[in-house]
Amino acid sequence: MYATRKTYKNLALFDFDGTLYPGDSFTGFIFYTRSKRHIIKNGLKILPWIQAYYLKLYPARSMRPKLFSAIFSQTTLSELTPIIPDYAQYLISRLDEKMYQQLLKHQQHGDDVVLVSASIDLYLETVCQLLNIDLICSETERIGHTLTGKYNTPDCSEAQKSLRIQERYSLEKYQYIYAYGNSEEDRAMLELADFPYMVGTDTQLPTVQSKIKRGA
Repeated sequence: MYATRKTYKNLALFDFDGTLYPGDSFTGFIFYTRSKRHIIKNGLKILPWIQAYYLKLYPARSMRPKLFSAIFSQTTLSELTPIIPDYAQYLISRLDEKMYQQLLKHQQHGDDVVLVSASIDLYLETVCQLLNIDLICSETERIGHTLTGKYNTPDCSEAQKSLRIQERYSLEKYQYIYAYGNSEEDRAMLELADFPYMVGTDTQLPTVQSKIKRGA
């Protein structure tokens, strides 16, 4: 009798900001690539939304696209391309050591490892290339070599994380699903997992299980 699964490897899903990286990489990218004058000038245009966000009256899933539009609309990629590798290296040099070691354990185990983030592809693509992992994130729209200021996808948070993961991966093919997050924006992703881990709530990282058939 043949097994129904073709592979028994695990799938490991990592949030980025607040989980694998302890800070806010999206805001950091703004300050790393744009001048203070540009940030202030364009930030003032959306000041009421910024204030509402900090008062918890405007959700992060709406704030991120609005902020991206204000700061990066009509930016040419040639302005950012020389800076992105340095910023990606900066982020990697500051990864949370405990979470990074967990990621390495998954890689050493032969698992599929995916970064699932509400932050943007402009720099996360390079981060994931350096880490040799897959990426699901908020994707930015370009016309030619210019950023339009819009997203090509919905903000990759909350339910979108779960939807995008299931669109990309056949979860039933994996032996175990692991998910690592730090906020309510990660809750739907963690609900997919056999072994969910919430930073700040759970104290013990899950043990990476052997690749044996479930129920064996």
